[in-house]
Amino acid sequence: MNWLDTILQGILLGGLYALFAAGLSLVFGIMRLVNLAHGDLIVGAAFLILIFVGSLGLHPFLAAVIAAPLMFCIGWLLQYHLLNRTLGKDILPPLLVTFGLSIVIQNGLLQGFTADSRRISAGPLESASMSLGGLNAGIMPLLTFASAVLVVVALNQLIYRTSLGRAFRATSDDVVTAGLMGIRPNRIFATATGLAMVVVTIAALYLGTRANFDPTAGPARLIYAFEAVIIGGLGSLWGTLAGGIILGLAQTIGAAINPEWQILAGHLAFLVVLLLRPRGLFPRAVD
Repeated sequence: MNWLDTILQGILLGGLYALFAAGLSLVFGIMRLVNLAHGDLIVGAAFLILIFVGSLGLHPFLAAVIAAPLMFCIGWLLQYHLLNRTLGKDILPPLLVTFGLSIVIQNGLLQGFTADSRRISAGPLESASMSLGGLNAGIMPLLTFASAVLVVVALNQLIYRTSLGRAFRATSDDVVTAGLMGIRPNRIFATATGLAMVVVTIAALYLGTRANFDPTAGPARLIYAFEAVIIGGLGSLWGTLAGGIILGLAQTIGAAINPEWQILAGHLAFLVVLLLRPRGLFPRAVD
């Protein structure tokens, strides 16, 4: 058994989990909203990309470029007209609304696409690989990990280097004071969710090209996203990347020991981190 190869594959798998979690982390960090429909939105975006690939004959990456602004608009409208109404000191309303939204999305996808599993064809990229110091790595996993790093870098630059990012941070710290300074919190929250949906589209691209998916696959993606966010620390984007890598490493090492342990090993790693560091490895307070 080549443990170096196992570790490499675990790190690359962690990039996919980080993409699942980045949008969730962004939304929680800005408005403390726990979106239980996040996984279903990823699957919905994957089906949207599949439609563009199948009906227009587009390459999946080009289809994702077209789907991203559509998902931004969906996220913006969803937050502005529905989820903003649930925000407040009580965390139960957004949980209930997003849980209901999850059910609606799943049943809508089942009606439109049936329960059959689908996959987005990426052509030769699916089997292409390259050598890294004697280890072979697939091009798609490498692209996935690179995309995760770029997403985290881009979001951090946006949050800490732009006027929109200052509005995000001000609204996150104190909604009332931000409103008095001329910031419109409802629009800021809607913009944040729209950006999260762009990240969701990127995650959906790699989900659809690397594995089969079906209308009921969302909750499993949500669990991986939650675990990556909590392992890394709530609201920390770099922590989310680290959390995804830890989760991926745990799963690949568990699978190397016994194939039946893959999913269990990831959950055990999550529980160990939660026991030792309840706030996660890199909580936002230390950013």
